[in-house]
Formats: sequence, C-alpha cells, structure tokens
Amino acid sequence: MASHIGRRKFLASLGGAVATWPLAARAQPPRIPRIGIVDDAPMWQTFRQALRELGYVEGETVNYEYRYSEGVPHRLTTAMGELIRRPVDLIATYGTPPTQTARAATTTIPIVMVGVGDPVRAGLVASLARPGGNVTGNTVLSPDLGAKRLQLLREAIPTVARVAYLVNPDNVGTLDVFAELKLAAAAAGMALIGVEFGSATGFDAALAVMLRERTEVLLVSNEPFHQLHVGRIIDFLAHNGIAGMFQTKENVAAGGLMAYGASVPDLFRRAAGYVHRILQGAKPADLPIELPTKFDLAINLKTAKALGLELPPTLLARADEVIE
Repeated sequence: MASHIGRRKFLASLGGAVATWPLAARAQPPRIPRIGIVDDAPMWQTFRQALRELGYVEGETVNYEYRYSEGVPHRLTTAMGELIRRPVDLIATYGTPPTQTARAATTTIPIVMVGVGDPVRAGLVASLARPGGNVTGNTVLSPDLGAKRLQLLREAIPTVARVAYLVNPDNVGTLDVFAELKLAAAAAGMALIGVEFGSATGFDAALAVMLRERTEVLLVSNEPFHQLHVGRIIDFLAHNGIAGMFQTKENVAAGGLMAYGASVPDLFRRAAGYVHRILQGAKPADLPIELPTKFDLAINLKTAKALGLELPPTLLARADEVIE
C-alpha cells in the first residue's frame, strides 16, 4: 500500500514537472534594455562605440530611444516626459540643463550625465563622492581650468585685455563658470564681459554686445545650446577678426583659434562604463562622480595667420593637435 501511494506521488510530481516544460519553452526572452538620449549628435557616437565594446549591440542587446529639443527648455521637458512614458531603463544626458530636466522628471529611472558643470551646485547630487540619488556620471569641473585657459590665451596673445564669455541664462552651469572666470580674469589683468545667448536671447543681440564691448577674444564652452550654433559663432569671429577660445578640438578643426578643456570623447567613453555597471545592477547613488582626467590643447595655425597672430613655438610644442 505504501509503495502504491509513493508511486502515485512520484507520477504526480513527474506530471507537474512535464506540465511546466511547455511554459518554459514559451517563456519570453529577457527584455532588451532601452537607453534614452535627447538631442543625439555626432559626439554620442563615442558613447555608443564604447558600449559596443562592452558587448551592447544595438537591436540585439540594447536599444536607443531618441528625442530632440534643440536646447529649448519646454521642448526638453516634453522630450524627457516622452522617454519616461516609453519607458526607458536609463537616461543618458549631456550637459547641465538636460540632466536637471531629467532629474526633475524622474527620481527612479537611473540617469548617467556627461560633461556637466558643478553637479552639486546644480542640485543634481548630494556630493561627488556619494551622489545619493538616481544621478551619476562625470563632470567637466576641474580646479583652475578657467585660469589655465586664460594663461594659454595670454601666451598666444600677450596684449589681450578684453575677453568675453558666452553665458546661457537657461544653464546655471555657465553662470557658475562665469563667476569663477571673473576672478581668474581679474587676477590676470583682463576685463571679462558676460554675453548672454540662450533660447530667449537672440544670436544677433549677442553679436552686437561683443562688437560694442570691443571684444578681442571670445571664450566658448561646451554648453549644448551654444554648440548647436557653434558654426555661426565661428563664422562671426572670423568675419570680425576676433579670436575664439573653445573647449573641444572639434571646434578648432571647424575654424576656431584654440581649444583647451576636458576631452569630450573621453567623457562619453567613460560614461558608457557607468551605463554598463548600472545595467548590471549597480545603483547610481553608490557610484561616485568622476572628474576629467584627459585634457586637450588644440591650435589652428590657419586661423592664427588670418588673425595676424604669430604663436610662440613653446605653445605649439605643447599642443596635442596643431591644424595647419
């Protein structure tokens, strides 16, 4: 009798196991993670390439969702809202305003920021060492970067006295940098003029200010809205004989005089590592914010010649890239 009961239990358990096999066979494959990106541009290619090297193949092991705002605040809010409703598993942002907009829209979806200004002062993280929320990534923040750029300018143009800096009122990061630059300019004996150029302040108005203030050099950051219009900025500088100091060598290749700043491709490459760690289960709150470690100095000799500048050989020798 006991053996009969045991046999029935065995067959029942076997039948239950068999019943699960079709269910397992019909189980859906793991959902491919979706990464949201606003305002895709060529610079994001380095980010995608770095993820490919980490094993993320688009359409197979990762999908990207793109939305566009062209740097306009209300469009940025709309774009982030669409990504969250999609929903995406992670949002990657470049610059301070997109990161702030993403952070205001969600406290649960991980956000990996690339090249922001001061993430603490911008209210994005509690501290660089322990972000404490759903935002992590890297910053262009670096001690004495503004002073270093002004020093390089003085080497290139020893007589420079009037320098302008493009400020986007919609981007608190540019206001922070402007405040620090003013101190560095005063110490270097230069006058620094803030020139507003944002979604509510037209390009023509900004150009008029630069001409009225007799600007000798314009400092341009990697601010996303300004980079959308960098071609027009470079054309204006060339037409009016004004030197331009940028932060990326790509701007110098396009005709700017000089660039010194954190390597943007390196920032995007390192951001891909954050994405990988988060998709593997790490929490943004536990991933410290990274400071830049690679800086590029680029010089365009053709532009220098057009401006009537003869750059010292010692400066050219230190450049990572010289465009002739």
